[in-house]
Amino acid sequence: MASINTRNGYLFFDFRYKGVRCREYTKLRDNAVNRKRAEKLLRKMEAEMELGQFDYRAYFPESDRASRFDSALPIRNSPLFEDFADEWFRHASVGYRDSQQKTVRTHIDIHLAPFFRNKSVTRIKKADVLALRTHLASLPGRGGDRMSASAINHVLSSLNQIMADAAERYDVTNPCDGVKRLRVPKTEVHPFSMEEVRLILDHVRPDFHDYYTVRFFTGMRTAEIHGLKWKHVDFERREILIRETLVNGQTESTKTDGSEREIHMSEPVYQALHRQQQATGSVSEYVFCTRKGTPLSNNNVTKRVWYPLLRHLGLRKRRAYQTRHTAATLWLAAGENPEWIARQMGHTSTEMLFRVYSRYVPNLTRRDGSAFERLLTNVFDEKREQGETP
Repeated sequence: MASINTRNGYLFFDFRYKGVRCREYTKLRDNAVNRKRAEKLLRKMEAEMELGQFDYRAYFPESDRASRFDSALPIRNSPLFEDFADEWFRHASVGYRDSQQKTVRTHIDIHLAPFFRNKSVTRIKKADVLALRTHLASLPGRGGDRMSASAINHVLSSLNQIMADAAERYDVTNPCDGVKRLRVPKTEVHPFSMEEVRLILDHVRPDFHDYYTVRFFTGMRTAEIHGLKWKHVDFERREILIRETLVNGQTESTKTDGSEREIHMSEPVYQALHRQQQATGSVSEYVFCTRKGTPLSNNNVTKRVWYPLLRHLGLRKRRAYQTRHTAATLWLAAGENPEWIARQMGHTSTEMLFRVYSRYVPNLTRRDGSAFERLLTNVFDEKREQGETP
């Protein structure tokens, strides 16, 4: 047990380090003030010993024992994970959007710092990362379920960025290397049929008719339509310019370069925005807003307008985000160029388009192989008429 003792009126430290009993004398006279200083220093020494960060020579440079323990020094005296993570965040967050800053900060404060508390950043090993992953999988997520694989992967991604920086700075191996991310189940999309879209637009509240017309026929994300401003509506070129989003009540730039795009206004969208301009053009800079001119709250719109309407119409409960999926399937059903559709959606390629939506096309257009059957039938019938053997 470490302690502060006195000899000849001066204080000395009495403690064990690496199995060796050590007594180190000071020039501090034995009084209340100096005892308090010494006890504070002793607590710091004990903490560093526990973490493997104790540098004997730094505390007692003139001691004969210092050389004995020099080889036991940790790698470059690395800081605690929490301290290093805070420093890393101050530098890394400069390039983050506000929402991303909040997300990463939450990962550090709620999950990472508490789990690695009092652990040196260079002493974190792969086994610790795997233990963290297991711990996260036991935590509750949204709706009372367990934390989702996607949410766990996002936390691990933040940890990987921190540890990659630490590995480079202290010349150690990143413990996140080789730790596989959890498999995220494929997201199922449930677009509305054209008949359901008509039913919704025929029965929605009049003040939200144009709002849902734009959602259904542009494929805009919720953050994009709620952040849409009149300065980004070009009636002359019949284009909606996606330049900003509204996240947690704050306007931000688009998430990626691909998200920044121009959406063509179909005639229903063109007319809907003209009507909306009469309603809110002089009230707010936002196209769709409250009576006070403030941006719409997704939570309020969903709970007060969207879900009640679906219940009233007897339609299956689906997130309003399905309006985006609906636009994609309707464009595909209409035979639009896939590359054009991808640009409208903000995708950098058509790969995701076909992977996510192609299975809905036959249901909407009856393109279930019958077109190919008709082609073959016409060819063989023509040959028969000409007396040729097919």
